[in-house]
Amino acid sequence: MEVKDSNGSLLKDGDSVHLIKDLKVKGSSLVLKRGKLIKNIKLTDDIDEVDCRVDGSNIVLKTCFLKKS
Repeated sequence: MEVKDSNGSLLKDGDSVHLIKDLKVKGSSLVLKRGKLIKNIKLTDDIDEVDCRVDGSNIVLKTCFLKKS
């Protein structure tokens, strides 16, 4: 299974990514700002989503909002 970021670069477990858009987190007042570095992502069973830890919370993000660092 090939997981790609918004630019088409291949992602793998442990990669670091940057957000390309401000994102509001559902069920929370947390807003993730564009350019935020997210380290140590984990791939999921879905090729359009990755699991990561941001500010102490586990969050699933869509790969269309990520750019490989």
